[in-house]
Amino acid sequence: MRLGINLGYWGAGMDADNLAVAQEADRLGYAVCWAAEAYGSDAATVLSWVAAQTERIDVGSAIFQIPARQPAMTAMTAATLDSLSGGRFRLGLGVSGPQVSEGWYGVRFDKPLARTREYVEIVRKAMSRERLSHDGEHWTLPLPGGPGKPLKLTVHPQREHIPLYIAAIGPKNLEQTGEIADGALLIFPSAEHLEETAIRPLRAGREKAGLTMDGFDVCPTLPLALGEDKDVAALADTFRPYTALYVGGMGSLKQNFYNRLARRMGYEQAAAEIQEKYLSGDKQGAADAVPHELIDRTTLLGSVDRIADRMKEYAAAGVTTLTLAPAGFTLDERLAALRAGTEALERAGLA
Repeated sequence: MRLGINLGYWGAGMDADNLAVAQEADRLGYAVCWAAEAYGSDAATVLSWVAAQTERIDVGSAIFQIPARQPAMTAMTAATLDSLSGGRFRLGLGVSGPQVSEGWYGVRFDKPLARTREYVEIVRKAMSRERLSHDGEHWTLPLPGGPGKPLKLTVHPQREHIPLYIAAIGPKNLEQTGEIADGALLIFPSAEHLEETAIRPLRAGREKAGLTMDGFDVCPTLPLALGEDKDVAALADTFRPYTALYVGGMGSLKQNFYNRLARRMGYEQAAAEIQEKYLSGDKQGAADAVPHELIDRTTLLGSVDRIADRMKEYAAAGVTTLTLAPAGFTLDERLAALRAGTEALERAGLA
């Protein structure tokens, strides 16, 4: 099992620290450094900045939002980043959510599975440097009856095949991801529930495409907080607002993918209470309603030995790249958490 690092969103006042974290991850031998985007910093600029100041670590978008870019533009960006980084780019895609898609980008959040499949088809075709033509439900290239003609990407990516990942949560999206992508980006993964909530539908998608799980990258992100085992409850409490935001407030009452995931993991009553309180404005009440067990099962908390034991569970569940989000109030604390990740991987015998 390999390790990755997730820098999250840029521009929150910790940019210099984030770069230092990426550089330390590069020095420690982490496999990939991911950056996110929502409606603030864009991931492409951040990844070019990180790639220019690291040497070996891959850089990946987690994610480029599908409603933000035309697929041909995504192919251009991927090819450019792969070329500039010396073949170190990984392309992560996702549909985002209805509030961002419709509120920020003005793109209807409809038929996300069909839109993703078509988007991936166009991106792959463009990155392969075929002349680009496509006749689908969501995109038609070139537009009929006009001066457009099939064009070919002029940039040569460093590699013939740029790894393509999809951020997936729901069973149907996971199955499609297994069918059309090279890897899956997962959030709030519980090793105890990973087979039923992620691996099984991913495997079904691979089988549909005539493939196995061999070579497919199962890549969940987990926050990591280093401390003594006797302080695990206090460490978990620091993630209550984070978990409440996603389970309670990321989306609407009817459309919250993270809330549905918590329910599939067996937290139906808690998920309902968290969402009700969060959407009513009681964010503290929502945080208080998050079960300790839910946090502990979806984070890495405590001593290096405890984290190593949890890493063994994730590896046994089918994780191939474990992406860490090292927590800390200072840069030194985040770097210590980062180093603890590599030490735990070695103690687990997974390095």
